[in-house]
Amino acid sequence: MDPQTLQRTALHVAQALSPERVLREIVEGLAREPGVALARIWLVGPGDVCADCALAHECPDRTRCLHLEASAGGSRVHPSERWRFTGGRFRRFPLGVRKVGRVGSSGEPLLLGPGGPPWLADPAWGEREGIVSFAGQPLAFRDEILGVLAVFSRREIDEAAFGWLRTFADQAAVALANARAFQEVEELRGQLELERDYLREEIKVVRAFGNIVGESPAIRQVLEQVEVVAPTEATVLIEGESGTGKELVATALHERSPRAAHPLVRVNCASIPRELFESEFFGHVQGSFTGATRDRAGRFQVADGGTLFLDEVGEIPLELQGKLLRALQEGQFSRIGEDHERSVDVRVIAATNRDLLAEVRAGRFREDLYYRLTVFPIRVPPLRERLEDVPLLARHFLDATSWGPPGERPRLRRADVEALQAHDWPGNVRELQNVVERALIGARGGRLAFDLSASAPAASSPAPAEPAGARLLTDAEVRALERENLVAVLDHARWKVAGPGGAAEFLGLHPATLSSRLKALGIERPRRSR
Repeated sequence: MDPQTLQRTALHVAQALSPERVLREIVEGLAREPGVALARIWLVGPGDVCADCALAHECPDRTRCLHLEASAGGSRVHPSERWRFTGGRFRRFPLGVRKVGRVGSSGEPLLLGPGGPPWLADPAWGEREGIVSFAGQPLAFRDEILGVLAVFSRREIDEAAFGWLRTFADQAAVALANARAFQEVEELRGQLELERDYLREEIKVVRAFGNIVGESPAIRQVLEQVEVVAPTEATVLIEGESGTGKELVATALHERSPRAAHPLVRVNCASIPRELFESEFFGHVQGSFTGATRDRAGRFQVADGGTLFLDEVGEIPLELQGKLLRALQEGQFSRIGEDHERSVDVRVIAATNRDLLAEVRAGRFREDLYYRLTVFPIRVPPLRERLEDVPLLARHFLDATSWGPPGERPRLRRADVEALQAHDWPGNVRELQNVVERALIGARGGRLAFDLSASAPAASSPAPAEPAGARLLTDAEVRALERENLVAVLDHARWKVAGPGGAAEFLGLHPATLSSRLKALGIERPRRSR
């Protein structure tokens, strides 16, 4: 191997900024060397394809192995045949196994030539292509083995050329480590920019109200549940009618959690067009579909390290729910048009005004996703169940409104409070805010003018009919139905909770989560089944 050619290749490698470009420059530069038939690089990575690996039976430790990441060279028998493929039998090598694996585990270089014992895994290929030498060099940086550089040559590699290849491998390892560091810095910078842009958008959003206001037993129960579950990593499903303040509960959960220093990313699932759901959640790469003019990060990536709030989660299309479930369970996803997995650390809080269990029975919502989201459900009561909070909320809205009639600010009178508490509030807290703001606009002489007719339904309107063939369930009936379903699943699994064939596997739940749910519902194994 010519030292000057290796130096020129090393210069090109050092100028590459991405790990992929560094690897490509290394193997393509070496493949241009006279006599080099094939140059390849394997990098140390997780054991990810053990079930399909041809060498799995030789692997002593399936947690890590060598992954083929770059290849360059060509056939002398078929000059148009180029060896850039990174698949095949040798796409993975167990550490410590065969010549490439031994270099990767020991960090010691290896030179093999003619006259020794057979060392080619495919002797027919070696004879056909005239392979006479093999050189394996570890790619090491700061006492860490990053991978293995291997060269198959049609000329004998002498000790001098082997030494130059050692120097080149050391320079290549430094270039690879620098490229990885540069990529990590760029990703972190991009993440910070995403969070900055998202927070700027959030600042522009006018919230209905800034804090959870109320002293009623119903709202105190909600706050107690928030205090209990906020410090954990449990997925929370917030249930309640529209306008009850589900988003405020989600904000309180995030602000009281260990993730409070990271972003709370909100996604209104009801406002996303069906065809854009996947891009909104997971992002896309440039050119992956018409209109994808640049790379875009999805909400999962923006929320990395923080909390993702899925408002109106019942609106997610059925065909996307499986991908959402996988992202929740494994913390991994792929952008549209991308062929590799990304990992994120995200806590999910969901909210809905639908009866998701009824949606499951109707086939519009996946049962496994439902149970994944309902690890800890919180029900936000409608305003008609906490009428004692109406005066506090009304005063809060009056104080929070910066505009109004000139002069002395109007105050709530006893008659105003009685009128507000007599209303049914079908629009809940959001409706109350609108009523207070309208009253403030029409205030005269220090008195508020409440007009509840604008928001109240017509008196003659009949009550909505119950759907034919369906029966609406109370909360107690829903819990009873859930208990009945869990007992049926346990009977089916012969009361095996964890492991293959267990109830937790069937329900798509973590065994600890299922055990907690069984304890909360008072479900115990019958004596006759023990």
